[in-house]
Amino acid sequence: MVKKAVLAYSGGLDTSICVPLLKEKYDCDEVITVAVDVGQPREDVEEATEKAQNISDLHFTLDVREEFVNDYIFPLIKANGDYEGYVMGTSIARPLIAKKVVEIAEKEGASMLAHGCTGKGNDQLRFEAVFRLTDMEVVAPMRDMNLTREWEIEYAKQHGIPVSVTSSKPWSIDENIWSRSIEGGKLEDPGYIPPEEIYNWTVDPAQAPDAQTIEIGFENGVPVSLDGKTMDGVTLIEKMNKIAGSHGVGRTDMIEDRVLGLKARENYEHPAATVLLTAHRDLEKLVLTRSELKFKAMVDAEWSELAYLGLVDEPLYEDLNAFIDSTQQRVTGTVTVKLYKGNVYIMARTSPNGLYSEDLVSFDSKVIDQQDAEGFSKYHGFQARLYRRFVANK
Repeated sequence: MVKKAVLAYSGGLDTSICVPLLKEKYDCDEVITVAVDVGQPREDVEEATEKAQNISDLHFTLDVREEFVNDYIFPLIKANGDYEGYVMGTSIARPLIAKKVVEIAEKEGASMLAHGCTGKGNDQLRFEAVFRLTDMEVVAPMRDMNLTREWEIEYAKQHGIPVSVTSSKPWSIDENIWSRSIEGGKLEDPGYIPPEEIYNWTVDPAQAPDAQTIEIGFENGVPVSLDGKTMDGVTLIEKMNKIAGSHGVGRTDMIEDRVLGLKARENYEHPAATVLLTAHRDLEKLVLTRSELKFKAMVDAEWSELAYLGLVDEPLYEDLNAFIDSTQQRVTGTVTVKLYKGNVYIMARTSPNGLYSEDLVSFDSKVIDQQDAEGFSKYHGFQARLYRRFVANK
């Protein structure tokens, strides 16, 4: 029997050295690589494809950008997806990548699934939550062999594998249409000020141009237009990344609590995500009731936790999406935002489903008789007054 392994392949250092390692250390006869395009730069996808074709026995490059946006990013927007201030670009992409790797493995009759994640990060859990739904063996060379960055760089040189990572610039980059993460090297020191060179999507906010105003249209909770021009999700996000990034919007430098309990310094760029999530939250405040907003905040937090963990096959994840989708039936309208020097300002919002009534709230209107509120105010804080009057002073 030919022992086949299918490897989730990114083209980076970790996954590249996994190819020879799977043959040398795991006795694989064939290594099949799968690169999944979830919005990486064209040149990165092409480079990964060319490299994989040279070092693996068989390679697949799958373009799933549309599926990623429609089935993963749009639900994230509806749920205001956020984990400790992180908009979750890497985490939300991993289950989809893993599912595509499994599909290829089943098609090619493989017996082993492999990934290049370390034993210190979250991605190992996200990949394996999907991989372990199968009966195939799951291996992680980086984790199994307890490898270091320096060892990997040297091993790659010995095997003639070209890598962009160097000892002087050891940044680990993960990029998709929703976010770009940068970690490793000196960035692992929380006290180290990141050099401007680590950023690629966003300009230095101090160097950003004058303010720009944009109108974003939403239908059923998802963005569908910019400045009145309707466009598909992939195009809209790509365009918004460029616009917002040119204004320095969407940088995050944070201490993140990983699933394993480790605290890690993480740097992210996510221009479109920052703008679209800010606009979506504002539109929800116009159309949802106070009770819905209060309860949905709890649902959103639970949804984000599951998405961060990569547990999209957890039944609760499906249950939460059902509630969220119900609320989003009314989240239709437009939000006008101003982008300026790294900031997003909400300027205006409109919706045919808005619960706002200018007639009722205006100080110049008599539609509501203000005297009606007196009875309500007499009972507002009633028990607290009883406590202060009869109990607290005993």
